[in-house]
Amino acid sequence: MHPQKLEFMSKSLLRSGRGHVALGQVAYFSETGISDGYQRYERWLNKLIAKGINYREIYKECVIPSPSWMAHKEDLDACGAFSSDRYPEDYDLAFRFYEKDLKCLPCQKVLHLWRDYPTRTSRTSEHYAQNYFLDIKLHYFLKLDKSDKRSLALWGAGFKGKTIAKFLLSKQVDFFWLCDNPKKIGKKIYGKELLPYTYLASLDNAQSIITVANEEAQMEIRSYLSQIGYTGDRDSFFFC
Repeated sequence: MHPQKLEFMSKSLLRSGRGHVALGQVAYFSETGISDGYQRYERWLNKLIAKGINYREIYKECVIPSPSWMAHKEDLDACGAFSSDRYPEDYDLAFRFYEKDLKCLPCQKVLHLWRDYPTRTSRTSEHYAQNYFLDIKLHYFLKLDKSDKRSLALWGAGFKGKTIAKFLLSKQVDFFWLCDNPKKIGKKIYGKELLPYTYLASLDNAQSIITVANEEAQMEIRSYLSQIGYTGDRDSFFFC
């Protein structure tokens, strides 16, 4: 830990009072070097923490660094602490902070050096497999953000898109399935026809789940959504 980590966090929390969670930026280190994936996660996470906008991208990855936060005991208890049986448990807790509207306090300092090593639970346990992350995302999306008054569009027909489609169908959640692959448009997967992404413009006030992982493609999607008037926090949700 940074020598003044607890001091920085507690002062931030005491200034702001109940209903907040204090955060600190993180820096990975490892004897074997840090992978590109962890470096990108570190940069992405610290960018959110610097502005306190963590929940804005909560459906992408865990937005609360598990070893670098502090909350009032009463707030933690109100969120159910770690009593949940959903894994990964830190990601589930982040969603419960979001559900209880605990405000994230911005922090510009690296307060925790995060050791990475091959036998970390997050690298070896089945509970950190991709399907567990998707289960948590979909559970809380349907609980917290899905509007019954708005249609739903699912973007992408890769592995993640297909997994989400199966889940939605199993829950009898109606959706429009969009993609930009000419070879897939017009075909049916799981009995659901794939439509061109431009079909979204014909829908009235739809919400979107986006499973396209390519960063350049995501920028193009954001640009298109903006062009057709989808700019609200609850209009589009990037799941990767």
